[in-house]
Amino acid sequence: QVQLVESGGGLVQPGGSLRLSCAASVSTFSIYDMGWYRQAPGKQRELVASITSMSTTDYADSVKGRFTISRDNAKKTVFLQMNSLKPEDTAVYYCNANRVSRVRTYEYWGQGTQVSVSS
Repeated sequence: QVQLVESGGGLVQPGGSLRLSCAASVSTFSIYDMGWYRQAPGKQRELVASITSMSTTDYADSVKGRFTISRDNAKKTVFLQMNSLKPEDTAVYYCNANRVSRVRTYEYWGQGTQVSVSS
């Protein structure tokens, strides 16, 4: 079982920045693909950014150029640097870890951290 603990959320003004962290309790962190998802009230959960075990990254069009995902395998942590925040970025942000073996898919979620962008 993998536990993911997010931190770094909060209230920020439009144009501001936040850095989210997700710490994983698994010794094999480096083999997991990691992602940040978000869910706004009344909307479906959506993928914001992902980083593979080989550190290949991908972003939703809505955050390209503003958000950066990174990972530190030694610290078993994935980060989401969010710049130029907009009110529409307001949501609960969730960390996801997943890997696929020959017999099954392993997927884990954090508890979420609230990000609110408002003046």
